[in-house]
Amino acid sequence: MFLRRTLLASVSATALAVTALPPMAQADEPMPVVATFSILGDMVGRIGGEHISLTTLVGPDGDAHVYQPTPKDARSVSEAEVMFINGLDFEGWLERLAEAASFDGTLVTATKGIDAIAFDDHDDHDDHKDHDDHDDHKDHDDHDDHHGHNHGAFDPHAWLSLDHAVTYVDNITAALATADPENAADYYSNRADYIAQIDSLSKEVAVMMSSIPEKKRTVVTPHDAFGYFSQTYDIKFVAPQGLSTDSEISASDVAELIEQIREEGISAVFIESITDNRMIEQIANETGAVVGGTLYSDALSVKEGPASTYLKMFRHNAVTISSVLGK
Repeated sequence: MFLRRTLLASVSATALAVTALPPMAQADEPMPVVATFSILGDMVGRIGGEHISLTTLVGPDGDAHVYQPTPKDARSVSEAEVMFINGLDFEGWLERLAEAASFDGTLVTATKGIDAIAFDDHDDHDDHKDHDDHDDHKDHDDHDDHHGHNHGAFDPHAWLSLDHAVTYVDNITAALATADPENAADYYSNRADYIAQIDSLSKEVAVMMSSIPEKKRTVVTPHDAFGYFSQTYDIKFVAPQGLSTDSEISASDVAELIEQIREEGISAVFIESITDNRMIEQIANETGAVVGGTLYSDALSVKEGPASTYLKMFRHNAVTISSVLGK
């Protein structure tokens, strides 16, 4: 509840500056809603449809790990009736944004109810485990990432599991239906359609991942974002960088990874859309591994790109990995 208290305190502290807030949305007007980053925004948009006016703070190809909020963001937050966040300390800048805005709407943590992977489990890439006792993820704000970044006690990239995506969608649907009960039937109808698409994709991806030979089930990526994908499909992911793109990369980590690639005969490495990929390219050059393609972890692509929606992103990643490692 730390963030909630901060938001309420912000409202009190800035009351004199916001005496002319815009009126609440009328029944026949779209409800103003904010989502913190592009993947979450796509989910919210799919459920809200025409009944919401959606602002996504960190857009396509944007890195939410290092994002710096703007005054425009603060105004969007101040006007929103509902704000959706990932939680699990993914949006490290959210507290500063809350202090700049006077948000008195509903704050929704999309990962509520998810058994998140404890970051300590990433130290052993062969053993990702669920954490069973953390209903209020924000109680863990004081824990640090194993690479020195204040990323909390748990891996925040829960959207990289289609099972967890269902929880995201359920939380989004319930929040919109509660805030706008007149359109609740539409929200739940949109949910049913979207869940059916998620289920269909889940079966498709499971077939793709099962085609990868046992000896080739190691994926090298720039930062440690794919723990949930690993957990679901029994594929090992290794990375020179931690859970955040602003985690420090040590020379020993890189040397260890290069040795592992050589020892295991890993033939391909992958770059990411939001990261500085020079380190991965250097590792490829030193080991003889090929760069197998671009994966999308923390952000969608632009509309013209291969990962412009959440479902397209997930399918693109699965196809990219399986087409390279499944040969």
